[in-house]
Amino acid sequence: MRIHELTLADFRSYEHLYAAFPGGPQVVVGQNAAGKTNLIEAFVVLSLGRSHRARADHELVRWGATVGRVEASVSREPASSAFETLDVALATPEAGLRSRKRIRVNGVGRRADALSATLRTVLFAPESMLLVAGVPSLRRDELDELVAQLRPGHARALGTYGRALTQRNSLLRLIRDGAADRGQLPYWDGIVVEEGGGIVQRRFDVLDQLRAPLASAHEEIAPGEEALELRYETNAPVHGGETPRDALRRRLAETSEKELWNGQTLVGPHRDDVRFKLGGRDLAAFGSRGQQRTAILALKLGELDLLGQGDGVPPLLLLDDVFSELDPERRAHLVQRIGALPQAFVTTTALEDLDPTLVARSTAWRVTPGRLERLR
Repeated sequence: MRIHELTLADFRSYEHLYAAFPGGPQVVVGQNAAGKTNLIEAFVVLSLGRSHRARADHELVRWGATVGRVEASVSREPASSAFETLDVALATPEAGLRSRKRIRVNGVGRRADALSATLRTVLFAPESMLLVAGVPSLRRDELDELVAQLRPGHARALGTYGRALTQRNSLLRLIRDGAADRGQLPYWDGIVVEEGGGIVQRRFDVLDQLRAPLASAHEEIAPGEEALELRYETNAPVHGGETPRDALRRRLAETSEKELWNGQTLVGPHRDDVRFKLGGRDLAAFGSRGQQRTAILALKLGELDLLGQGDGVPPLLLLDDVFSELDPERRAHLVQRIGALPQAFVTTTALEDLDPTLVARSTAWRVTPGRLERLR
């Protein structure tokens, strides 16, 4: 994957930006809060249709503006002249528009999953360092972003499930307070079971696909160390010949009285977790800091390999100020991978923090508030 041209209009700190990027590594240097992460975020929006760090789309619109836009021309092959255009427009409530997000691919209105079919990305950011020991939602989000790029419709299912969950939780509280009756629950139960079971099944399927690339990447980084795996832990485990939907339906029935007492849905993919296991042991509890960082790097390299397997086109690698978090040996593995990709974006506060070989092979850019300037 390669970004050829990028245009931003009223996106985060950028009132207007246009840049044409060559192939190979792109090193973006700038002080903290200068706009480096905003640039990386624009690529994520073009890939997933949403930000990896904003909970609401309107947060991406520059302060004082009502509509923001991200547009890029993308090719799947490094030297290809066949470009595809991705365009995401975002609006604040003040804009008064019927739709606050518009997505176009080659000028045609599309859903968000059409973006990842054109531009696949792997993001390695400072918050990635919390994946092993952080809260479960970090690991669920990481897995769902990968699944969304491999399984069209997954992001849409997550949205439908989330809305149904909100409605079901509201209804449970009303029933508890005597303001509604149980007869209204089956409708929302059906949506939660259908969408939630599908979400769990796709998560299982993609983790199964990731198993070999993850093990290979971990062996590459830490030869001779015990095997690394990701294990999905669900609160609706499958019994006998059940499907994930069957299991979720059963667990909803089993927890119905407790849910009414609590006024919230207690089972489902929104409460599942993904655990890092090293030699069968929980890495969060037993692993050293170095082992945890090795596991996270292996995960990112495994994702990179998996996303490139289907059509042989490597995804766009985005490294947001993470080199300073890694020791020289782990940095060397990243540099080797970056050099083999059609394009990658690396941000840093100082070029001295990067491998000199990488800097010498890269196109360098400097970010200052609202501006991006090519250095060489």
